[in-house]
Amino acid sequence: MTILDPHLDPPLEPAAAGDAATDHGRGVAASAPAVRIADVSKRFGSGPSAVLALDRVSLDVERGEFLCIVGASGCGKSTLLNLVAGLDAPSAGTVDVQGRVALMFQEAALLPWRTAAQNVELALKFRKVPRAERRAQALELLSLVRLQDFADKRPHELSGGMRQRVALARALGQGADVLLMDEPFGALDAITRDVLHDEVERVAAEQQLTTIFVTHNVREAARLGDRIVLLSSRPGRVAAEFGVPVERPRRIESPEVSSIAADVTVRLREEVRRHAG
Repeated sequence: MTILDPHLDPPLEPAAAGDAATDHGRGVAASAPAVRIADVSKRFGSGPSAVLALDRVSLDVERGEFLCIVGASGCGKSTLLNLVAGLDAPSAGTVDVQGRVALMFQEAALLPWRTAAQNVELALKFRKVPRAERRAQALELLSLVRLQDFADKRPHELSGGMRQRVALARALGQGADVLLMDEPFGALDAITRDVLHDEVERVAAEQQLTTIFVTHNVREAARLGDRIVLLSSRPGRVAAEFGVPVERPRRIESPEVSSIAADVTVRLREEVRRHAG
């Protein structure tokens, strides 16, 4: 059911044709998006002190697409991800998701008393996978993220990057069709982050996942995304979209990635200045 709120601000003017790109080079079916966000608004609180976090956001994410969302702090990126995950409900509009959703946060949030394999098995348990099958499936998932040799290590015995790989394996253990990632590599050093970019790109392709990746790092978005959506400063609206027509595999330091990141950064600065003014 669509909820209409007459108190919401008028929608932002559509992005200029030069700012948007619709050809993402993936050939996914446009008629059946994995995620459809239609005129979604989110307001926190009520009365004069209410905060409008998102204002009439409309966005389709195609099956198998890797979509990156960027924007200034407080623009509603994480709020939008929570709505897609079903952790919160929109104040207006609709969110339709085809398939099972898994959410990864910046922190791995592993249970410290469980081994890597046991943390992954927990997701399988929630899916009601028979106990006798969980260990083998957990090892398969850890192998997928190249951690099969660390299955019996506890989180304190793993590096930050390894813990995030376990979190990724746990998310995959939920049988996800749509993977939501909220700044998952923000706390990692540059080299570890670069390695995990390769891993996430590989796993998303192998598993044919639809991925929505929130980040403050514009270059990271250009490195990973098929498309980049820029949200305006609060309230969050779709201010611009950028296609990333760069062949994979990509390097974050490549001239092509740097050029796209520079274009996104220019528009992001405009949004930040507009909000500050």
